[in-house]
Amino acid sequence: MTVQDKIPVTILTGFLGAGKTSAIRHLLETANGKRLALIINEFGDLGVDGEIVKGCGIEGCADEDVLELANGCICCTVADNFLPTIETILARPDAPDHIIIETSGLALPKPLIKAFNWPEVRNRVTVDGVVAVVDGPAVADGLFAMDPSAVDAQQQNDVSLDHESPLEELLEEQLGSADLVLLNKMDMVAPDAVRGVTEDIKSSVRAGVKLLNSEHGRIDAAILLGLNAAAEGDLASRYSHHDGADHDHDHDDFTSFAVETGAFASPEALTERLVTLVKEHDLLRVKGFAAIEGKQMRLVVQGVGGRFSTYFDRPWNVSERPSSRMVFIGLAGLDEIAIRLGFAPH
Repeated sequence: MTVQDKIPVTILTGFLGAGKTSAIRHLLETANGKRLALIINEFGDLGVDGEIVKGCGIEGCADEDVLELANGCICCTVADNFLPTIETILARPDAPDHIIIETSGLALPKPLIKAFNWPEVRNRVTVDGVVAVVDGPAVADGLFAMDPSAVDAQQQNDVSLDHESPLEELLEEQLGSADLVLLNKMDMVAPDAVRGVTEDIKSSVRAGVKLLNSEHGRIDAAILLGLNAAAEGDLASRYSHHDGADHDHDHDDFTSFAVETGAFASPEALTERLVTLVKEHDLLRVKGFAAIEGKQMRLVVQGVGGRFSTYFDRPWNVSERPSSRMVFIGLAGLDEIAIRLGFAPH
């Protein structure tokens, strides 16, 4: 079977909060009748990203076309979770035109690409492309150290400094496997910093990989789909820290937990509370849904570092009890008790 006869798969990778789910929503809006199946993998107990996509209200976005792999890293559970999910999609009488996989922000793309060489699926699907979504403001703020020589110089002055933090290694893994890079939220990057962000990222991708700027993940499906990379047959060119070794991707560097509490007086009051928690506990990512007093709509909350965005997406369902539910993600050692107490409405 040729590549043209296989169902194409796009892997959307990127660190926590980079904008992968926003990009998927825009893909759905610009699919032009193409039927997409979505596999959404999240890190955390609350399926926020899957809920956002299911509640998008976009024509052609049916709930049965969205499959969630929650609370487990897709690159670490290929045999147990990912392959059965792909096989379920392929067994449908009405097969999709294209499959989109949104990995968790902590997933390594290369082990997932390798899985497409498994006998069960290799003759039926192909990796059309790996799209890495990068949080432009986070790079501009120095969250990731993209210059290895600078890190080396710093390490010589401080022998206790690790060469790479978990965040740096994750970003390098994602960029090293990318066929296309989406520099997202670039409207939030100062004009004099745009060039530096672009050059930092360009230094970490393979030759010929294009970088595209975006706002809110708005890139047309015609650009992101149809890359024809057949990435499963091009593994050697895709850099990984784990090349030549068994896949050993320890998530113990990170921790996450979900907290549920009551309604907040306003979106502003909620955001102020969350910003305080981020500053006090060095949180990497906060996402979830909130109830606001006097409002019948569910508030979606997305936060990266100290930057938060909120919007009302839909009315609360009759079967739902309005409440505020957040997933907090950070490096290991978070004070969960203090965060739970600090999040509760006062």
